[in-house]
Amino acid sequence: MSEPLARISTDPIDAAEVDRAVAGPGYGAVVLFTGVVRDHDDDRPVTALEYSAHPDAERFLRTCCRELAQEHGLPVAAVHRVGALAVGDLALVAAVAAAHRREAFAACAELVERIKHEVPIWKRQSFSDGPSEWVGL
Repeated sequence: MSEPLARISTDPIDAAEVDRAVAGPGYGAVVLFTGVVRDHDDDRPVTALEYSAHPDAERFLRTCCRELAQEHGLPVAAVHRVGALAVGDLALVAAVAAAHRREAFAACAELVERIKHEVPIWKRQSFSDGPSEWVGL
């Protein structure tokens, strides 16, 4: 299995690129997760997000992808965006391919949770009703 696509980017994410990174003729299921900047957090209106990453964040992301690929024997890919994002922008795109949907869904959910908990990326939310706040610190 080749090295997984795992990248931190300041550019908009191409979801089709992430999908292509895991696709293949032996896989009947490709699960693509797109994390999108939403317009609220609980009951507060969000106007924008800013993601900041530790200088080693991409190494941590590669490790998450590589380990999950090895543990499940499946192709995985993930790209996380950093910098200023607007409502509707893609913040994270992750994909897993498998022979069947159940294992693809389970592995993709595990990948997203591992990224959230193991990759040192933090977000600052800006609210229309007051000051911003950091999340994930």
